[in-house]
Amino acid sequence: MHKGDDVAEFDRQYMLLRVDDYKASVVESEDTLTKRRADLEASHKAHDQLVEAAKGELDKARLDLKTIPVLSDIDAARARLAAQQADAKYRQLLQEVPFVLASEQADTKNSEFDLEESRLELKRAEANVYKMIYNAPIDGLVVMQSVWRGADLAQIQQGDQLWPGQFFMEIVDPRSMVVNATVNQVDAERVRIGQKARVHFDAYPDLVLPAHVDAVAAMTKPGMFRAQFVKDVAVRVKIDSMDKRVIPDLSASVDIVEESEAHAGAVAPLGSIFRDPDSRRPYAWVHTGFGWRRREIEVGIRNNVAAAVNGLQVGDVVALEPPQGSQ
Repeated sequence: MHKGDDVAEFDRQYMLLRVDDYKASVVESEDTLTKRRADLEASHKAHDQLVEAAKGELDKARLDLKTIPVLSDIDAARARLAAQQADAKYRQLLQEVPFVLASEQADTKNSEFDLEESRLELKRAEANVYKMIYNAPIDGLVVMQSVWRGADLAQIQQGDQLWPGQFFMEIVDPRSMVVNATVNQVDAERVRIGQKARVHFDAYPDLVLPAHVDAVAAMTKPGMFRAQFVKDVAVRVKIDSMDKRVIPDLSASVDIVEESEAHAGAVAPLGSIFRDPDSRRPYAWVHTGFGWRRREIEVGIRNNVAAAVNGLQVGDVVALEPPQGSQ
């Protein structure tokens, strides 16, 4: 599997229906805008015709005023009144022109906003459709997670229903893998990022790979089937040198090396290390061909049961209690 390949697809039927609805909405908004512009153009032309008609009536009324000398007083008054009315109507229509234009522009803008909103909703719906397809972010191997199907724990497959936030797949790079482990809260203080580690695999007892601590969680998590007061801290260990036999999801254990002791001669039980009551220097009782002999030693790194010791050799037999008669 390569970067960019489609590796998963969620049910997109509802999203595709929404896209169809928004496409129809865009077409409808475009038609509405076209009709609105045509109606406004017709309305504008009609208003222009009213202005022209009013101007024609005003021109006729002004011509009629020139005939006043030959008209009777009543007809002359009527001519003057008609001229005043025509002039008022013409002026009123001219004053309405800016407001008519503003109204037309406002109506057009509203229709354009509706169309733009429909287009944005269509783009959002199309983006959501593509979000329902998951592409591989890296080159690697697809590892499907497991889900409870009734009373059985089985691998996720087509048709399973997932809930938000559920892990359903991992894409791993076989050339660079990590071990997700936990360490007891008692030992968490002694774990540091960058510490060397050794990874053991249950499937391959003879395989031990070098690694280092890549991340340490800041908070504890409760044990699954243990008392609530027993807490673990999540630790991620990155394998430094891979082996072709290692595949994702193998069970493994990790030994974290707190310190390194390059010159330690042997490892001895803590019970075999004694200290001089005066100088407090460590020593051990070593069995030789001539019986038990006291030997001065140097103690290196230790754990709860043993310590690295300089001054002893691998294979030396040491006493866990002072021999009889020794001082």
